[in-house]
Amino acid sequence: MSIVKEEAKKLIDKLPEHATWDDIMYELYVKKKLAVALKAAEEGHVISHEEVKKRLLSQFLQLYTVLGI
Repeated sequence: MSIVKEEAKKLIDKLPEHATWDDIMYELYVKKKLAVALKAAEEGHVISHEEVKKRLLSQFLQLYTVLGI
């Protein structure tokens, strides 16, 4: 059995008995997103917290200027 199938089965087995299809899909989605993010971090494809703050502030100021607030 592939590693992906084994991981999916483990994830489903950890869910409560009353879990819905939506619960299962959400858990699989989150697991996939985390795997992609961790791989990106391992490969150095990240930006610092300070850079994020600088970018958000810049975008906020542009929006503020456009709206004339």
